[in-house]
Order: sequence, then C-alpha cells, then structure tokens
Amino acid sequence: MAVALEQSALAQLGEVSVPTYDRSALRTGVVHFGIGGFHRAHLAMYLDRLLEGGVDGAQEWAITGVGLLDHDRRVVETLTAQDGLYTLVVKHPDGQLEGRVVGSIREALLAPDDPEAVLDRLTAPTTRVVSLTITEGGYLINQVTGRFDPTHPSLASDLAGDGPPRTAFGYLVEALRRRRDAGTAPFTVMSCDNLPGNGDVARHAVTTFAAQRDPELAGWIEEEVAFPNAMVDRITPVTTDEDRATVREQLGVDDGWPVVCEPFTQWVLEDHFVDGRPPVEEVGAQLVDDVEPYELMKLRLLNASHQALCYLGYLAGHRYAHEVCSDEDFVTFLQGYMRDEGRPTLPEVPGVDLQEYSDTLVERFANPQIRDTLARLCAESSDRIPKWLLPVVRHNLEHGGEISRSALVVAAWARYAEGVDEQGQPIEVVDHRRDRVLAAAQAQLGDDPLAFLRDDELFGDLAQDERFTSVYLEHLEVLHRDGAREAVRRANTQR
Repeated sequence: MAVALEQSALAQLGEVSVPTYDRSALRTGVVHFGIGGFHRAHLAMYLDRLLEGGVDGAQEWAITGVGLLDHDRRVVETLTAQDGLYTLVVKHPDGQLEGRVVGSIREALLAPDDPEAVLDRLTAPTTRVVSLTITEGGYLINQVTGRFDPTHPSLASDLAGDGPPRTAFGYLVEALRRRRDAGTAPFTVMSCDNLPGNGDVARHAVTTFAAQRDPELAGWIEEEVAFPNAMVDRITPVTTDEDRATVREQLGVDDGWPVVCEPFTQWVLEDHFVDGRPPVEEVGAQLVDDVEPYELMKLRLLNASHQALCYLGYLAGHRYAHEVCSDEDFVTFLQGYMRDEGRPTLPEVPGVDLQEYSDTLVERFANPQIRDTLARLCAESSDRIPKWLLPVVRHNLEHGGEISRSALVVAAWARYAEGVDEQGQPIEVVDHRRDRVLAAAQAQLGDDPLAFLRDDELFGDLAQDERFTSVYLEHLEVLHRDGAREAVRRANTQR
C-alpha cells in the first residue's frame, strides 16, 4: 500500500531513497521563481545532493519556491501538503526506475496570495541567491532586437507602482531596493532558463525594468548585483497521471506531483556571485569562467535538434520523441543537421567531443521510458525557433554554410502551424503568439507562400534572403505535396 508523502512518513518508504539530513535545520539561501518540473529535476536535485552529502554549510542553501501565477496554485498546494517533498524518478532506457525523495525545498509560496511573504524571503539577509526558471518567453525580449520590452501588458501594474509586485521583475527590483535601503548585501540573480547568455539577458531585463521606475536604483543594480550565465540540461517531460500511478504502485509513494526525468544531467555555471554560493561543484556541476561555448553547444545541438524532430515527426504521424529517434529516416536527418549545420557554427568546447555529444543526444532522445511528447516540444515555437535555430541559419548564411535542413525545419513549423496534420486531424498549436502564427500559416496557402516568414519580429529580414527563401519554398512545396517523410528523405540526399 502506498504511503502518503510527508516528512513524518519518510521512514516508511522502502522503495525510494529519502533525505537523511535534518530538514528542520534548513535555512532558505535560495529563493526560486518557477517551481515546475525542470527546476525540481535540476537545481533542487543538486542542492538535495549537497545536503545529503553533508557538505559543510549546505544547510544554509535550502530553497523557498515561489509560484508567480494563479495557475501555479496546484503545485504550491501540493508541495505544501507534502512538507516541500516530492519524488524525483529517473527513468533509465531499460525500464529501471530510480526514485529519490528530494528534500531541498523548505517551503512553497504562491505570490498572489501573500506578496509580502515573498518579499520577506527575498529581503532576508540569509537569502543570497534568487534563481529563475520563468521560461524563454518570460524575459520579454524582442526576438529581433534582443531588447527588453517595457511596454509589455504584464508589466503595466508593476511599472505604475499600483499595489504589490506581480511579475518576477517587480519582485526582484522591489526586493533589491529594500535591501539597498536597509544596507543589506544584494543577492545574485541566477537564471536557469534555456537562453543564450541567460545571465546577461536577466541583467538586461532587470536593469531596463528598474530604469523605468528608478534610474539610480538601476545603476546600483548594474554595479552591485551578479547575474552569472549558466547552461542547464536535463530532459524533463510533463508529469502525467500515469506517472503518479507508477510512483504509487511501483515505488509505494502517494505523491501528488512527482517529477520524471532522464538519467543525464548537466549544469555549467559561471563562477560569478556577490555574496557566496552553494558549493555545487561538489555534486557534479561545472564551474567555469566562460559558459558561452557550452550553452551554444546545447542550444544549437540539443534544443535545435528537438525542433528538427518535433514538427516533422508530428506531421509524419509520430507523437513521441523516442518514436522519431527509432525511425531511420529521421535519425539520419538529425545527424545530418548536427554534422553539417549545427556543429560548424560552434567554437571549441573545452573537454567535449562534439561528435560524441551528438551521438549521445540521439540516444537520449530515443529513451522510450521518458515518453517526451512532440506536442511539448512543438509548444511556444515563437520563443524557441528564433533563439535556438535561427542563429544557426544566420551564421551559415553569413559564412556560406549549409542551410537546407534548417530551412526544412522552419518550413515544417509553418506547415504545422496550419493546424491540420497529414492525416487530416486537427493540431492544437500552443504558442503565446498563436493568433499571429496561425494567420501567417493560413496566408501562405494563398498567393503569398512566404507569408509565414514575413513576421519580422520573429524572422527579421530572412524573407528577403533569396538563398534561404528559395530552399525554404522548395521544402514547403514538398511538405504540402508529398508530406514530411518524403521531405526528410530528400533532405537526407543533399550534402
């Protein structure tokens, strides 16, 4: 019989490892915005390892998790009912499940319910790091200009000073103002999102927001607050009811919100903090002076390859990443993209064999236990394609490199956004720019086959590049006439 997960029940759990450290002695050293699955499979896991290893001072680096939006209510309430505990389930390719109850989250707060409680944690002198997984789009960066958009509607209340903060930027800037005024050292802002130069992006967004409210405070933040860059990596699919049932039936834990993930994990972090940091190098993180080569490797190989497989795979009838990576045509396509288009744009990555890394990616994607849905990988394309794939396109256009496979991926997104698959079934397009994306995809079916590319907020001037558009239009025609598999097969013959 499964045991309901809570602190007092840990001794009753026999199929999973559990925290053996004294959780009552934990202090919040990290406040984290965005306590979804990736955070709990990554940063929270590393800090749990640190605590379990008994590293000196580790108890000072426990987490207070913050949900910013009302839709975070369920995860906050679940974690609160479970004393901050949850089960992390590593799914190995052979079907083995490796369960661990993670104890590094002290508490979870829902910001709309108690903004001052969140600000209290942020301004506490013991809080020395504030970390973020607010998604790629959460930084409100214009895809073409690379600049923060202070006119975004979500910021209006915070910029006007109407009541308590509502956004991550509102909380960060208000907390830093209070710390400055109280003579408390600033915290480090540590982005854990999949963005090139994520720390630099966070710095730009926070200081630009602050400048709208208080230019002097913005200058202080620019001078005094650290924003380290980081590369984070672990495939973490959305938790399903089937996952909950598996944890209950096979591991004996009744957990309202377990997290499932692959065995692989990587965290490359710039060693730039203002008031100390957790010694995460003791538990597998890499501390480096320059993260950029590692983040470019991940963004242009792993993340861009996810885009390379998801639209084409979905159109061809697959629904999971492992299905695509068990299909020879698509594996050949992925390998060709990485070899001929992605890898040539990368600098040398210290300590990494890029061919071996590419081979490992295909193996990771092919893990049948993860069941990563193509629908998840296809979501929020307007944030992903411009950051992950288009830099590859632009680099190769500038340097005379290969672009054919990348152009097919963009064309496949355009075809996917038409909202109907090759079997005539509707596609639920999930994108914060959904209306504009769908309208552009429909327009390409009329007299303007380049309509999808004409959104300069996403593509810049790519629609005016004849080398790209000629290949793109050829691929789009094949996708409409012959389907995704034939388009992939044709691309595989091109070198």
